Amino acid sequence: MPGNAGTEQTTTVIIGTGLSGLAVAAELRRRGIDSIVVDGLDSFGAAPPAVTTSLQRIDAPDSATLQERTEIMRHLRNYAASHDVDVRSTTRAVHLAKVEEGQADASGPHWEVHTPTGVLRANHIVLTRCAQSQLRRMINDFGIAVGRNLAAAMRAIGIYLVGVGELITPSPKEVLRQAKTVGHAISAKVNPDSVAFPATGSLAMLNC
Repeated sequence: MPGNAGTEQTTTVIIGTGLSGLAVAAELRRRGIDSIVVDGLDSFGAAPPAVTTSLQRIDAPDSATLQERTEIMRHLRNYAASHDVDVRSTTRAVHLAKVEEGQADASGPHWEVHTPTGVLRANHIVLTRCAQSQLRRMINDFGIAVGRNLAAAMRAIGIYLVGVGELITPSPKEVLRQAKTVGHAISAKVNPDSVAFPATGSLAMLNC
């Protein structure tokens, strides 16, 4: 939904237009939750770090895994197109920041994703690319103590991880499992009194 000049508001901003991002967007759409999917993320927190090179290890997938990933991506792109999922492949997230105190109420957006064309405000952020070292630095920049469970610390402030923060790149099926989990978690926060939507339609075949 359009906001003030240069600002839009949505329930969730998903950063990353690959398999992980499209999988989460599809899960949220199935659950009746709006989202905006944008590409990349160059900096984190209030003070952008000088170096944001990803440290995530990328394992060379075998041909079967590549074929599976390609087929799932084709399915997800078709789903996004036919269900009007807001995917902005040419829009890049350049900065993630918390909404300043006094500008957000208890139910209002808590995060701002800055892009070259404007600002996206949302209650929930889904990250699909960056390494553990970057995630921990971002959490520290926001003044939040991180224990052993990095993902739990981030979920507590409305940031969810899919397909990132691990030493080995997860398989396509694992990415879909994570996307389903995150979709359920966000849905439970947005509609705490409602029953989760069942897996129906063309994405049902992707459930792990």
